[in-house]
Amino acid sequence: MIQPVRHVHFLGICGTAMGAVAAAMKDQGFIVTGSDSNVFPPMSDFLRERGIALKEGYCAANIPDDTDMVVVGNAVGRGNAELEEVLNRRLSYQSLPETLRHYFLRGRRNLVVAGTHGKTTTAAMLTHILRSGGLNPAFMIGGIAEDLGQGASLHDSEIVVIEGDEYDTAFFDKGPKFAHYLPSLAILNAVELDQMDIYADLAAVKKAFGLLMRVLPENGVLIFNADDPSSCEVANDPKTSKAKTRIAAGLGADATARATDLRHQPEASHFTLLGTRFSVPMVGEIYVRNAAMAILAANHCGVPLDVVQKAVANFRGVKRRQALLGERDGVRFVEDFGKHPTNIRETIKALRHRFPGARIWAAVDPRSNTMCRAAMQKDLTDALAHADGALIGPVDRPERFAPGDALDPAGVARDLNAQGCRGFAETGADSIVARLREITQPGDVVALFSSGSFGRIYEKLLQGA
Repeated sequence: MIQPVRHVHFLGICGTAMGAVAAAMKDQGFIVTGSDSNVFPPMSDFLRERGIALKEGYCAANIPDDTDMVVVGNAVGRGNAELEEVLNRRLSYQSLPETLRHYFLRGRRNLVVAGTHGKTTTAAMLTHILRSGGLNPAFMIGGIAEDLGQGASLHDSEIVVIEGDEYDTAFFDKGPKFAHYLPSLAILNAVELDQMDIYADLAAVKKAFGLLMRVLPENGVLIFNADDPSSCEVANDPKTSKAKTRIAAGLGADATARATDLRHQPEASHFTLLGTRFSVPMVGEIYVRNAAMAILAANHCGVPLDVVQKAVANFRGVKRRQALLGERDGVRFVEDFGKHPTNIRETIKALRHRFPGARIWAAVDPRSNTMCRAAMQKDLTDALAHADGALIGPVDRPERFAPGDALDPAGVARDLNAQGCRGFAETGADSIVARLREITQPGDVVALFSSGSFGRIYEKLLQGA
C-alpha cells in the first residue's frame, strides 16, 4: 500500500536547485530535512530561516526514522553513507528532476530552455520579460540573474521557466534532466560536444537532446537555433520531433524568424525581429541569438511586443557572464563563465565590439571536464587566437585523465605563438597575475574565463594581493 508523503529528506540539499525545491516543499506543508557535505551561507542560512533542519556531512543516522521519501542529488553516488542507508532500508527515493515533475510541473505551462550554450541567459531573459508582462512565472535557472535576485522561485504560477540541463539525472538515471520536465514549449539552442564525462561524442549529445524532442507533445512549441547544424538536425528528426508549431530562430537565411539589421555598440546590440527594433544591453551575436529565442517564446505566451521591447532593453544580465569586475592601473577586467571553447571565442569577439581598439587578453582556467580534455585542444587554440594574447593555467585535477587525454596548456601556448598570438602556459593564478602585470598596459582588457574560483585571481588582480 502506498503511504502518503509527509517527511522528505534531501541528500545534497545545499545545491542551488536542491535548496530551492526543498524550501518550496516546506512552503507546501511537507516536513523537510537534509544533509550536505558543504553546509555554508547563503544557502544554509536561507534553509534554516525556512525552518529546515540541516546536517553537515553524510551518515546513516542523519535520516530521520519517519522519512517517507528521499530526494537524491545528482552529485551523490554509491558509497555515500546516507545513500547506502536509503538503499538498505528500502526507502522510497527519487531524483530532483522527478521531484520537480511530480510536485511542481504537472498541469503547468513549462517553458524548457535547453542547448549547449545560452541556457542560463536565455531562461533569465525570458523570465524577466514574462514578469514585465505581468505573468509572474515560477522559475528554476542555473545562475543568478541580476533582475531576479535568485536562481529559483517555485511559487504557484501557471507558467514555469526552467533551464533544461542535459547533464545526467542521478546515480540511477543517466538520462538528461530535461527529459523529466513536461515541456509545453522548448527552446533548443546550439548542440555541441560538451559534458564529456557523460557524453563520448557529438552523436551521444544529439541523442540526448533528441529525448527532449521525444517528450515535447504535438501541441507543444519548438524554437530552435537555425544557425547551428546540429540543432537543426535534432529539431528536424521526424522520428523524435513531433511538435507542430516550430520556429527556426537565428541570424542566417535558414531562419524563419530572423534577426536582421544587426548593429553592435559598446553598450548594446541592436536588431530587428517580428517587425520590431530591439536593443539588448549585451554585446555579441551569441547574445542576440539568445535574446531572439526569449523574445519569440514570450511573444508566443502573449506578452505584447512593446512590453517585450522595453523588458529586453532593461535586462541586466546574469552574474559571471561578461561581467566587468573593475579596473586597476588602466586595465579593465571582465569575468566570464567560459567553460567551453565556443563560449570563449564568442566572448572575445563580443569584447572587440564592447571595447573597440583595446588589446584583448584572455586568461583561462581549464576546469570543466570538457575544457580539460585533449579533444578540445584545437578548438580552444582557435578560440584564443581571436585575442591579442592568452594565458592558460594548469589543468584542474589532471589525475582524472589517462596519459594523453588531458589538455596540454604548453601546446596551446606554443600553437598560439606560431600563429602570431602571444601565448603563455602558466603554473596557476599567481603566475598569471604576475604575467599580466608584466605584459598589460593602460587601455587593455583582460577576460578571465573560469567555471570555478580561479584561485582567487579576481581579488588578486584588483586588490594587488
